[in-house]
Amino acid sequence: MNYSQTLEFLFTSMPSFQRVGGDAYKPGLERIAAFCQHIGNPQRNYYAIHVAGTNGKGSVSHMLASILREAGYRTGLFTSPHLADFRERIRVDGEMIPKQKVVNFVDKHQAKMQELDLSFFEMTAAMAFDYFDQSDVEVAVIETGLGGRLDATNIITPILSIVTNIGLEHTEFLGDSIEKIASEKAGIIKKSVPVIIGQRDDSYNHIFERRAEELNSRLLFAEQEWTLQGVEHFDNDNQHFSLVRERDGRGYELDIDLLGDYQRHNIVTVCAAADFLAEHTPLTISRRAHRQGLATAAASTGLVGRWQVLAREPYTVCDTGHNAHGMRYVAAQLDALEQERVIAVMGFAREKDLDKIMPLLPKRVHYIFTRASIERARPVEDIAAVATSLGLDFECQPTVKEAVARARSLAEPTDAIFIGGSNFVVAELTEIATKIGLD
Repeated sequence: MNYSQTLEFLFTSMPSFQRVGGDAYKPGLERIAAFCQHIGNPQRNYYAIHVAGTNGKGSVSHMLASILREAGYRTGLFTSPHLADFRERIRVDGEMIPKQKVVNFVDKHQAKMQELDLSFFEMTAAMAFDYFDQSDVEVAVIETGLGGRLDATNIITPILSIVTNIGLEHTEFLGDSIEKIASEKAGIIKKSVPVIIGQRDDSYNHIFERRAEELNSRLLFAEQEWTLQGVEHFDNDNQHFSLVRERDGRGYELDIDLLGDYQRHNIVTVCAAADFLAEHTPLTISRRAHRQGLATAAASTGLVGRWQVLAREPYTVCDTGHNAHGMRYVAAQLDALEQERVIAVMGFAREKDLDKIMPLLPKRVHYIFTRASIERARPVEDIAAVATSLGLDFECQPTVKEAVARARSLAEPTDAIFIGGSNFVVAELTEIATKIGLD
């Protein structure tokens, strides 16, 4: 098979959650464990950091990978979903896995993957573990796919576990309450392996405290280890943060090449993790590596879609925030835009609870609702019905391309355009961006 044929096999014979949603979800570790044993358990051959959470785990994973690379370690990074290219999921030192490596892996192991009836995500995780081993990776940052306890990535034994935060998401799989979801995320905690919780909350702190005590695992809350003193948006591409390390009162002035107000939470988590790794594991991370890794996190790891500026006139941004927990931050920043007129192109996945997400949307915005060209996308008619009940100012367009074109035709140079609501909308945007003149 060539690369295109290999991808076709993966996406058709092993349905992905990204494409079809819950029908692709296969909880449990038996299949991935059996397959990894078949290929020699490559996940045991390097240090690993395991990252879970409702929101922020992608940003945290990319920032940590950038810091580790700056510290001189050959660094693997496994994340999901991808936007434009399947290979975005698997990177070593910022470079995507070569196409031929994807082809070779599938050619070699196709029969065993089919025998074990692996899910798309299980196959992808195993491919990452194997590629990292082949590439002499020294430390890998592994992001969970869905949940934690039964996630395919949970066969690793990391040197540090991280849970960014907890919100209601994928309730049909993880449970219909914050406590149940927290219990699933807490499932990544391993015996005697330290765990950092990014954001404290009285509704779930006790879940992690109890689990860590049961497993004799040291538990740290990032917000008790590092304190954010201030944030400054000093240009259109970077943010400046002032933080204090609580254990010695030392101040840190840090820049990140990521926008989005929600990064104020993520940077505290990352600082707590990097500091812990430097102080309590075999890894050495200098202050310089810490600083430089954050300053070039997006550039060095290929991270996109986090309040990403696409154009200046009109000011155009996209963001992949897509659940109620994440949309709360996005909606607040949308409402705070200084431009008097804001136009938002938005679509949603079919399983998202519109009754929880859409009331968060600011009413001063003119919305253009659309549907991404993927099975999981929510019909525009459903979105329009909720928008009407909420009294939102909106119109509809049948495709993302037409919706973005419509927004650009309406906008004056002094206006703002936002594009998001779903990973799928942003993914299609990345495919058409150059064609419509966006950066």
